[in-house]
Amino acid sequence: MKSSFEQNGGTYRLVGDFNIPNLSLPPEEIKIRLGKWGLLHKDYLLKNNKVLFTTLIAEGKLWQHLSVIDIQAQQMFDSLVEQMKTTEDLTEQLKE
Repeated sequence: MKSSFEQNGGTYRLVGDFNIPNLSLPPEEIKIRLGKWGLLHKDYLLKNNKVLFTTLIAEGKLWQHLSVIDIQAQQMFDSLVEQMKTTEDLTEQLKE
């Protein structure tokens, strides 16, 4: 038997003998699309830092955190590629 009720500032549903919180993502979290680096960081957190992963989920900030990491990592990657091009003296003529 399932029923919903409000307690301690949140809503819960009763499943068997347990009160399960009704959790949903904040609207700004739903719109975030992650790239390669954000998804890799999510996997890293899940495997190596479950406390932070769970805390970010509970606070509704996981996707925002991953989005920041994704942007920073992509900028770092692009910067490194440009540095390597300059250091190795790569040109379009050399590619051909």
